[in-house]
Amino acid sequence: MPLTVSLTLYSSEKAGTVYHSILRNGKLLMVKLIDFDPLDAENEFENKLRILGGLESKFIVSFLRYCESKITMTTSGQDEPKKLQLYSYHRSSCSFRVRIALNLKGLDYEYKAVNLLKGEQKNPEFLKLNPLGYVPALVDGDIVIADSFAIIMYLEEKYPQHPLLPHDLEKRAINYQAANIVSASIQPLQNLDVLNYIEEKVGPDAKIPWVEKHIGKGFAALERLLKNHAGKYATGDDVFLADLFLAPQIHGSIKRFNFDMTSYPILARLHEAYMQVPAIQNALPEKQPDFPST
Repeated sequence: MPLTVSLTLYSSEKAGTVYHSILRNGKLLMVKLIDFDPLDAENEFENKLRILGGLESKFIVSFLRYCESKITMTTSGQDEPKKLQLYSYHRSSCSFRVRIALNLKGLDYEYKAVNLLKGEQKNPEFLKLNPLGYVPALVDGDIVIADSFAIIMYLEEKYPQHPLLPHDLEKRAINYQAANIVSASIQPLQNLDVLNYIEEKVGPDAKIPWVEKHIGKGFAALERLLKNHAGKYATGDDVFLADLFLAPQIHGSIKRFNFDMTSYPILARLHEAYMQVPAIQNALPEKQPDFPST
């Protein structure tokens, strides 16, 4: 059945804030949207409506669900929805990806530190969240999601603000490819378990050559993939899914392994651009509550 949505826009006295109402099944929902310019709110809102009008009904339903989650109830006695909980380790690039996504979408969350060096990921309580014993894990009410890719796609479908995938199908595919190169062909080969195993079975001197080989192979593939697609960021002038995976991987390669970026000019340029994005800056390891003070 077609979904009919009636929306009315009006600006508040507070600059940078816009409210709109949604009439759904006869119920009026009040929603507060941040980062709108009241002087140009009407044009921005018309653009949003045009975008919504071009989407399938399931995406409109997703938008409505997001709006419902942001309702300011006019009646008292309603409990606030539970805050998202992110189980994270400051240096984990997989956790870093999810922190960027949460920041881009403006989602408030509770940071639950899991110290990988102390083995807290093997504690029985954490293994209930992720039997693999890896971070991150996201808890949203009764829903528990482990694996950064799954978490990011869950957030993308539930919270449509700041879309992480472009509408263009080719660019969308490039985003998936870049994200998968990082998540399947680079990061797993340099994670803590693998490096500890190499040190145990081969020796500590074998770790860095191993890391450099696999980072270099992945970065070379990314350079070729992004050559005809990169703009300010990986696939244009907006931060999309690929950037969420690239930013932590490049940052970690440089900071943790002192990896030489000379042969990878596109990725080196992207790294500089990423460090200027507030959502990425605030997701950096050193900005996290579990980052060592000394």
